[in-house]
Formats: sequence, C-alpha cells, structure tokens
Amino acid sequence: MAANETPVKKNEQVHVTFEDLTHDGAGVAKLDGYPIFVPRALPGEQGEIKVIKVKKNYAIGRLIELTEESEERVEPPCPIFKNCGGCQIQHLSYEAQLEHKRKHVEGVLRRIGKLDNVTVHPTLGMEDPWRYRNKAQVPVGERNGDIIAGFYAKRSHEIVDMPNCIIQHEESDHTVQLIKDLAKKYGIRAYDEEKHRGTLRHIVTRHGKNTGELMVVLVTRGKELPNKKNIIQDIRDNLPHVKSIVQNINPKKTNVIFGDKTEVLWGEEVIYDRIGDVKFAISARSFYQVNPDQTKVLYDKALEYANLTGHETVIDAYCGIGTISLFLAQKAKHVYGVEIVPEAISDAKNNARLNDLTNAEFAVGEAEKVMPWWYAQGVRPDVIVVDPPRKGCDETLLETIVNMKPERVVYVSCNPATLARDLKYLAEHGFETKEVQPVDMFPQTMHVECVAEVVRKGN
Repeated sequence: MAANETPVKKNEQVHVTFEDLTHDGAGVAKLDGYPIFVPRALPGEQGEIKVIKVKKNYAIGRLIELTEESEERVEPPCPIFKNCGGCQIQHLSYEAQLEHKRKHVEGVLRRIGKLDNVTVHPTLGMEDPWRYRNKAQVPVGERNGDIIAGFYAKRSHEIVDMPNCIIQHEESDHTVQLIKDLAKKYGIRAYDEEKHRGTLRHIVTRHGKNTGELMVVLVTRGKELPNKKNIIQDIRDNLPHVKSIVQNINPKKTNVIFGDKTEVLWGEEVIYDRIGDVKFAISARSFYQVNPDQTKVLYDKALEYANLTGHETVIDAYCGIGTISLFLAQKAKHVYGVEIVPEAISDAKNNARLNDLTNAEFAVGEAEKVMPWWYAQGVRPDVIVVDPPRKGCDETLLETIVNMKPERVVYVSCNPATLARDLKYLAEHGFETKEVQPVDMFPQTMHVECVAEVVRKGN
C-alpha cells in the first residue's frame, strides 16, 4: 500500500472487529491501524460494514450485519434512539456503560497525564438511570404544517419530533406536548432558522427534583406572543405544579438558545430545589446541574476529598451559582468563590443568603487574577476546588494554584482529557494525584464527570 493510500475505498464492503467506542458512541474498528468509525457498533462485536466516507486518517462506515454480537448489547427502549442525537449508548447495558467510562478515564490519565499508578474507582452510577434530567431545551419547528419539537438528529439541525424522552422528567414531556398543542391551537408559527421568521424558537422546562416546582420558558424571536393571556391560563390549568412562566426574547439569527431579555409572564422569577441540605434558587438562565441525585453524589465525594475539619479556608474557582461553594461552607471555616459570569455570582450571593451561610463570599472575575489579589490580602487557602468547563483550567490558573501552595486540590471535571492534562501539570509542580472517582451524571450518553483528590507533596 502506497504511503498516501487508505486500506479501504468508499462503497467498499469489509468485515471488521470492533475494539472501542468514540467520544460520540460510534464503534471503532481498525484495518492495518487505520480507524473506521461505525455508529451503533459495540466493542467485541464483528460484522459486515459498508464504507461511506474516506478521509486520510479515518473512515466512516455503516453497519450492514453483525456476525457476532456483544453480550452487553441490549434493545434500546427509546423508539427514536437511532435518529435522535440526545443519547449515544442506550444499546449498551448500564453495567457496561459504567465500566466503559471507568476504563476511558483510566486510559486518558495514563495516555495524556502519564499517570500510571493513580487509582480510578468504579464509576458511581444510578439505581434507575432513566428520567433523570430536570431541564429540557427543545427546539421547535414545522413539518407538513404541523408543529414539531425534539432534539436534533445526530450531526444535523434537523429536528426529530419527540412525543416523549425517557431521560427527561415526565413533567417536561407533558409540558413540551402541551406547548406544541397550544401553538397549534392559537396559530403560533415555529421559528424558521434559515429564513429567520416565525415566533416560537425553543421550549425550555426546569423542574425542581426535590420540590416538585416547574418553570416553563418560551423562547421567542420577538416580544410579540399572540394570545399570551390564553396561553398563560391554559398552562396554569394543565400543569398544576407550575410556579413560573417566562418569556425569553432572542431576536438574533443564531442557534444560541437564549436572548438577552427575559420577562416573567406569570408567577415567580425563580423556582427552588435542594441538593442535600442546601437550597437553590433557579432562574430561567441559571446554571444548575441537570441530574440533582448524582450531583449530590459528586459533591459528597468532593467534600470527602477536601477533608474539612471546620478550620480550613477554601477557594472555589469557577464557582458558578455557588453549588459546590455552599456545600463546602457547611464544613469549612471560610469559602471564597470566584466566577467570570456576573449573573452567576449574583445567584451565588442570593443562594448563600437563602441558606443563612455567612462564611461564603463571592467575587466576579477571572480566577487567575482574583486569586492572587486575595493572596495579597492575606488569604491562605488550605484547599482549592476547581470545576472548570470542558476546556479545563487555564495554565495561568494552574500556576496560581501552585504558587498558593494549598495542602489539597479537589478537581471536578466534565472532560477526562483536560483533567489528565491538568493533573500532569500539577504532578510536575509538586502535587500528587491520589485517586479519581468517576460519577455517571448523564446515563445513556458518553459523558462522564470525575472528582480527583490531589495533595501537595510533603504534606
């Protein structure tokens, strides 16, 4: 085979063995080291595929027939699983999902982080890994003159109409169906992304798992919402747990969901929920974890790794609305939270007041700038907690952590690859990763959250 040749050609049929899964749940087969990605195939399976796309470094195939099935293959319970982009691995048994996530974390720590001897515990899963999402953000469209709403198809902006979603709370399903019916009843047109016309863009629901409270958000292209009073009354009549009905206005030609202006149509501006003993106010645009049961599992582990006795000063970088900060404040002497989003810090301060926690204070800004300022004021953190976005920590923040010399770092991560990269940096600068605990926050998907326990060497 010539240097620039690939081992397969487009439309060729080949027999392959699958070894792994990609980040979006496709099976990975290799021919002479050349990867072929095939949706809905599982590790350990063999089958006949048709090659549908060929690139220099990989190919994409379509599964024609399996000649050997994995013992972990199950029938996906969702009727639109094959088309919908919401879940990736409903066809894999839940026990196998948990083990795959553990092995994935272990693999990236070794490959990217060069951390060969770190204990990666079995993934903490759910007793019932369905109906766990407390938030739905559903795009609205039209097909054959009818209103449709659902997740986008994989790798597209084509809406797959969704009568119900078995990873979302039942009340979200009822709400989405009701709004679809009301849009049809009152002649409200769905937003057309290409032509930038129509009214209703998204239906967003937020549900307080532990309070039962419901918020309905209608995202519209303009302020005008025909038959607004009738719609509000119909929502109240049909959804007995609704506490807040909100309109968000997004006039831009964009696929970003929310616009800048939010108006309460009826009820409260927020709903409430609890994680453990901490109460949170949730507005239409607040960041709040979508799986509160597993969030408590995650935060309990972060609290365990922080090893607080009541005498410690803690800094929570990327504190968001103060979820982890307030968990820590129950056990720490003082907690400082920093976050770049002003609205999140406003929510964090309100949540501290809501829980009568006076030993937590919050600042707006970049953590790598605010934290040295705190240090200059005499703040000496015993523990630093980070919970960054998928891109991980900025190197300047990691430098700041190293310079502040905390006894412990608790790293909460939604991306094992950037976690491994950042733990490698800390390992090269006087810190040791003791152990990592994966937590399954998003069953039926490829996502995995982790908490890492990191200590300063010499402690």
